[in-house]
Amino acid sequence: MLENMVLKIKLIQILLTCILLTLFIPVLLVSFGFSFDQGSSAKDMSIPCTKIVCPPCLNERKDVISTESEVIPKPSHKLALIVPVRDRLEELLEFIPYMKKFLGNQGVTSEILVINQGDGYRFNRASLINSGFRLMKQHCPDCDYFAMHDVDLLPLNPELKYSYPEHGPLHLAAPHLHPKYHYDKFVGGILLLTISQFELVNGMSNRYWGWGLEDDEFYVRLKQANITIQRPGNLTTDSTNTFKHMHNARVRKRDYRYCYDQKKASLRRDYDSGVNNVNFKVVGQYSVTSNGESATLFNIHLECDRTFSPWCLCPEDIPKPKNVTSKSGKVKQPHKIS
Repeated sequence: MLENMVLKIKLIQILLTCILLTLFIPVLLVSFGFSFDQGSSAKDMSIPCTKIVCPPCLNERKDVISTESEVIPKPSHKLALIVPVRDRLEELLEFIPYMKKFLGNQGVTSEILVINQGDGYRFNRASLINSGFRLMKQHCPDCDYFAMHDVDLLPLNPELKYSYPEHGPLHLAAPHLHPKYHYDKFVGGILLLTISQFELVNGMSNRYWGWGLEDDEFYVRLKQANITIQRPGNLTTDSTNTFKHMHNARVRKRDYRYCYDQKKASLRRDYDSGVNNVNFKVVGQYSVTSNGESATLFNIHLECDRTFSPWCLCPEDIPKPKNVTSKSGKVKQPHKIS
């Protein structure tokens, strides 16, 4: 009898031990990172990515692009190059592939938007940049910063970084680096800005027809808004070898004329015009490809309010109507153009 009772007690202990093991073994395995699909056996156990040395869990990271061989971080910013031109196809064919390669070497994701002035008015670089900014917001909504970039200025020094200008507009073509312009207030050539920085000062003035001074007025806008302009420092190059300047003054003469009271008006801060009221019309949109790299070209016509800036055409630019002879042989006087 006693032996039978001892045997029964041992059997009950073994049974309880089996029940406990059945309940707690899965808990212990899960705590060590093992997982079971319902109905799977121990041979089907898998280790989640969190327990594997990987750059953490590619299937869970949204800020990386993964391939079988490498992990490439997704760019957090996108740059638009806004290039104001008038009939500069030869320079564009060199500019587009060169800049795409230069920016690609820095890991900068970019779009090139060429804004070509196709109307009959005098060249207006600032209005083209304002127009390009408006077009950028429509056609490149993921671009969060941009460079107003001269087509004839190519960076040679890879130390020039086209990075996001979070601490203020970044003037890459700084006075101590530009091959031609060296005065302290110069902000032309290549200037990087965020969308908010440009909108804060209402862009650039639309008053500047012909060549020059629009950058100086923009400098005043930035200073009045207490925006600090950043410039590159500690480069291994200077004004003789930081950029390639492709402008040929004998082939492409710039329009330095002043007419009406343009000179006086150009020296004043313009509080009336900017990116919010630039008037233009897109008359064509094209893809320009050179050496396998592409840019989008917008052919636009600017509009001129001659009560605001009559110097969009100087008197000699206004075509004079020809005299018309009537059937009676008398010469009709042409209508006056106001």
